[in-house]
Formats: sequence, C-alpha cells, structure tokens
Amino acid sequence: MRKPTIELVKGPSVAEQAVEIVERKGTGHPDSICDASMEAVSIALSREYMKTFGQVCHHNIDKGLLIAGQVSKGFGYGKVVRPMELIIGDRATFSVGRRKIPVVDIATEAVTGWFSANLPMIDPATDLRIRVALAPGSIELGDIFMRPGHVRGANDTSAAVGCAPVTPTEDAVYRVERLINSPGFKMRFPDTGTDVKVMGIRNGRDLDITVACPLQARLIKDEQEYFHRKKALLREIQGLTRRFPFDNVKVNLNTLDKKGLGEAGAYLSVLGTSAEDGDSGQVGRGNRVNGVISLARPLGTEAAAGKNPVSHVGKIYSILAHRIAHDIYERVDGLKEVYVWLLSQIGAPIDRPKEIYVKLVPKGRREPVVIRKAVEAVVEGHISGIAAFTAALSRGEYPVC
Repeated sequence: MRKPTIELVKGPSVAEQAVEIVERKGTGHPDSICDASMEAVSIALSREYMKTFGQVCHHNIDKGLLIAGQVSKGFGYGKVVRPMELIIGDRATFSVGRRKIPVVDIATEAVTGWFSANLPMIDPATDLRIRVALAPGSIELGDIFMRPGHVRGANDTSAAVGCAPVTPTEDAVYRVERLINSPGFKMRFPDTGTDVKVMGIRNGRDLDITVACPLQARLIKDEQEYFHRKKALLREIQGLTRRFPFDNVKVNLNTLDKKGLGEAGAYLSVLGTSAEDGDSGQVGRGNRVNGVISLARPLGTEAAAGKNPVSHVGKIYSILAHRIAHDIYERVDGLKEVYVWLLSQIGAPIDRPKEIYVKLVPKGRREPVVIRKAVEAVVEGHISGIAAFTAALSRGEYPVC
C-alpha cells in the first residue's frame, strides 16, 4: 500500500470559524428521492448479480432524473393532474454468457418498493411513472469485473474527500430534518410532508435555522388552521433546538408564507414533495455521503448514489474517506480536525490508491512523529480491508445521502 502523505497544519477548525453554513435535504426532496431510489436499484441489482452470477457485475445507476408532475390543490382538497416521472439511467449488465437477469423488472420493483416504504403520501401505481433507460456498458469497463483478484480495478480516475468530526452546526441541521421525518413526529403531525429542507447558519455562537416543510392540503381546511398547525410545528422543532450547544438558536419555518393571501400564502402539498409540481430532481445534487451539504468543507464532485459498489471509486472512496477520517479522529489523540483525500487511477486495484492525503489540525503538543505513525496504522487497516468494505456497500450497509 502506498504510504499516506500526512500534513499537520495550524489554524481554526470549521467549528471555530466565524461563520458556518450547512444544508440538509430531507427524504422527500426531489434530489434526495433521486439519490435514494437509484441507490435502491444498485443494491437490488447487486443482490441479483451475486445470486445469479456469484459476483457484483458492472452497473452504474447514477443518472436518475425526477421530472415534476402537476397537481391541483387548495385548502381541504388536492389531486394529481399529471404524475411525476422518474427516469432510471445509465448502465447495467443484462447477461453473462447465456444467463440473463430481468434488469428492467428489478429496477422498477426497487424504486416502487422504496417509494412505498419512505413516501407514504405517494401511491407509486398512480402518482409516479417509471421509465427505465438502462443499457449495457462498454466492453472495456465490463471486463474489469471479469479479471482475477479479490478486489476490482478502479473504473474511473477520481478523487474523494472525507472529514471529521461532525460540527455542532452539522449535527443540528441533520437532527432537525431527522426529527421532522421521524415516525414519531409523523404520528403527531400526519399533515407534514417529507420534503423537508433545512438550512443552518452559525455566526459565532448563534445559530439561525430556516426550515421548509409542506403541509398536506387535504388535511388543512382553511388558512386559520394552516397557521395554527404551523405554530404547533414550530414549537415542536424549538423543543429540540433548545438542547443544542449554542448561545442562541432561532428557527424560521416556511418563510414564504403570508397571512391574508389564502392558498397563495401557504406552503401546501398533495404528495408531500415539491416534485409533485414545483421542482424536479437529479442524482448528485443532494446531500453528501455524510448526510449534509457543508459549505465550509472541501466537497468532491462525484455522486455516490447508484454507482456500483465494488469498482466505482466515486462511491467507494467517497464513503471510505469519511470512515477513515472518523476513525483517525476517534483513535488518534491530539487532533481537533481531520481531512482525508483518496485518489484513484482507472484500472489500478482499488486497494492501491494513487494518492492518500491526510490533513490534520492538531491540538495540544503531542509529538508529530507519534501522530503520523498512529494515522498510518488507521489508514492501512481501512485500505487492507477494502474487499470486506465493498461487500458491505453492495448490501446497502452504508447510506449515501
């Protein structure tokens, strides 16, 4: 294994900087729908490939596009006029030798199952059209999966970055969305949709959070009830945010609302997502693999969702970099922040990255040589165990959004 390049730098961590901006797109956000449903297809195909061929075959389901539909809605009513359409792309293995698998059926069933499990306001049979636009991949990339060895060659020259620890702002933004889309919250507020977007800005020790969350049009009889429910929803969110470690926390909810405008001044939804008529979605525009979009962090350009889990480093390294950074922070004393970059070269085994760069922000006065030795051991452990890691990825054991 190539030894990592390790650099120790002085300076403030992200949590110590004057301003920090963090976003999270919730389960029903159009971009999150694309990421999660395409990942569901990849997992389902990987399972079938293992069952039929004894290995995960070439596929990349990372070009999903959700086209917004059209609804008619108002206080006390709502109906779907034109269903949403989900396009599933891009490449998959349909056969090995004479043995074939029903790729289109597997993809369709995976998406339908994900929608049913995660977006209860949507009936995939009537509210969603699914178009499978998958085709066989190139011979050269497919051949990577036929070559001997317990790890595959990288099917792209790509870079990824991970970081640790999670900042209080990142944690706060993540927890607010997870609260609103939790089963218990939905029992108390069944009129809330799943398209929850949370934007947090920390300025010094103060945190300002803006939340967008639609209310189910058919369950809200008039403007008065809408603002009554909104007030109750805001109190519930504030109950969580009061426990956050900031001097002041302000929560803003559905800030486009305006009393006196009726339906035009209220965030109403029929299906709980803006994809019903307001916003389309695309793979790669949602949360990073650590669950948030943190503008103070270095961000990779790869979309992890839907990529094959045993060869595509855009997925493997994106998740692995965060895991390595997390373990370094947890296991090596004297650090306040860790960043890990992994670079692949197409064709090279994925357990031999072209570059491993670790940037550390130390605290205290621990000897750099001791820190470097401990970091090298953590990195080596992860890289040497990459075969088991990719097997776990293929089973869907690590979330990508």
